[in-house]
Amino acid sequence: MLYNQIPQEKADREGQYYACIDLKSFYASVECADRGLDPFTTRLAVADPERESGTICLAITPAMKALGIKNRCRVFEIPKGIDYITAKPRMKRYIEKSADIYSIYLRYFSPDDIHVYSIDECFIDLTPYLKLYSSTPADLVRRVMREVRSETQIPATAGIGTNLFLAKVALDVTAKRASDGLGFLDRDAFMATVLHHRPITDIWQIGAGTARRLSHFGVYDLYGVTQLPESVLYREFGVNAEYLIDHANGLEPCTLADIKAYTPSTTSLTSGQVLFEPYSYDDALLILSEMVESLTLDLIRTHRAAGSVSLTVGYNREGRFNDPNSTRPSTGASERLHEYTNSLEQLTARFTEIYRKTTDPHTPIRRLNITLGDITDEACICADMFTDTAALNRERRLLGAVVDIKDKYGKNAILRGISYEKKATMRARNLMIGGHNADVAEGVSPTPCREIAENDSRKAEKDTPNTANDTRNAGACTEGAKNNTQSSGGDKNG
Repeated sequence: MLYNQIPQEKADREGQYYACIDLKSFYASVECADRGLDPFTTRLAVADPERESGTICLAITPAMKALGIKNRCRVFEIPKGIDYITAKPRMKRYIEKSADIYSIYLRYFSPDDIHVYSIDECFIDLTPYLKLYSSTPADLVRRVMREVRSETQIPATAGIGTNLFLAKVALDVTAKRASDGLGFLDRDAFMATVLHHRPITDIWQIGAGTARRLSHFGVYDLYGVTQLPESVLYREFGVNAEYLIDHANGLEPCTLADIKAYTPSTTSLTSGQVLFEPYSYDDALLILSEMVESLTLDLIRTHRAAGSVSLTVGYNREGRFNDPNSTRPSTGASERLHEYTNSLEQLTARFTEIYRKTTDPHTPIRRLNITLGDITDEACICADMFTDTAALNRERRLLGAVVDIKDKYGKNAILRGISYEKKATMRARNLMIGGHNADVAEGVSPTPCREIAENDSRKAEKDTPNTANDTRNAGACTEGAKNNTQSSGGDKNG
C-alpha cells in the first residue's frame, strides 16, 4: 500500500534531520593511515595471512573495490595477478581509532544525540544543533567529515534524512553516487530516487532471505512492496511486515530518543567460534566446555544468572570423515532450565547433554554457537530442597576469585587444564578481540591455536614424562581453585 496521506503518528517531524556517518572501508583505511598511504590509491586488504585462503577479508580499500573486488570477499576470491598489501587485523587499534573519531563528534554533539551503530558507523540527531551552529544539515555534516579526515586521515561518507531510515538509505544508496560522499533524502526525494531502486538488498534491513521471499510474489523493489496487499505481507512476515510497509513508504516513526530510552525485555549472552580446522566429535566437545566456561564467568562477573540455554553445531562442508561427498545441516537445541543458575557445573552438564543428544558423531565439526538466555539477577536463583546450596556457594566464590585474577592479571593468568589440550582454543582466543588479532603493531600478536598446540607438543617432547605430567596436573589443580573466561562476542568471520 502506497500512502498518499501519511498517518499522523508516523509522519516526520517538521525541521527534523538525522545524519548517518560511516567511516569508509574503516579497517583498511586505518591500516593505510598508519602507513602514510592513501586508501583511494593503495591496494590493501585486511586479512590474517596465517589463516587458510578461505578466510574473509575484514575490509579492502576503495582502490581494490574500484577493480570490481567485493568487500568482505574471501582471500582466494581476489583475482590472481593483482598486487596488494595484506594487513593483519589489529582490533585494538581499530577500537582506539574509533574512539578518537567519536571524541571529534563530541566536540559538536551531545552523547544523548549520538547512537553508535557499529565501530565505524553512527546516527546523529542534527536538529538541536542547526540553530546553534547557524548551519544547514549538509554544511554541518561536511564540517565534521572534514575534521575527521584532517585529524585521523580516515575518509567518511554520510547520509542525511528526515528520519533515521531515510538517513541510512541516503548513506547506503545515494551517498555512493555523490562526489562529496554526502547523500540527502526526504520523503519526496525517496519516492523519486529510491522507490524503484534495485537490488532491493541495498535497502537497510532487507537481506537476501527477505529478498528471496519477496521474489516469490514478483517483488524486486520497494515499489513492489507498496503494491502488495498488507494482508499478504503480514501473512508472510508476521509483525515484521510493518517495517517493510513503513520503509517502502519512506517512513520511520522511531526516533533516536526512543532508541536511547529502550530497555529490552530479556537479555542473553552469546559466544561463537568458527574453528580453524574440522574438529572431531570429542575435540569439539572440548571447545564447547571452554565456551561454556567463558560465558559462565561473564555471569559471575556481573552477578547474573541464566534461565535457558541454546546450542548450534555447524558441520564441515566436505561432510563426513569417511564420505567427503556427504553434507550435514546444522544441529542443536534450545532448552529452558528448571531454575536460574550461574553454576559452571550445572551449565556444562546441560550443554553436554544437548550436545550428545543432537550432534552427529561421525561428521567433522566447524562451527559452534552457544547462548545463555533469559538473563536475570543472581538474586533470582532459587534452589530446591535437593540442591547442595553450600556446594553452589563454594563454586560461586571460587569462580568469583577466578574473575578477579583474570581482570587484574589478564585472561590467561589462570586457566583450566583442558585449555592446555592440543585442540583447545581458549589461550589463543584470549589474546584476540572478536576472534581476530588484537594488536600486531605493538608486538602483542597472538599465536594461532594450531601453532600454540605445536609449541606445546615440542616442549613436551623435551620434558621428561614426569615433568610433562606435572605440568598437566598443575593446570588441572589450578582449575580446582578457579576457572577461565573468554570474550562473549561471536566470531562471525572465522
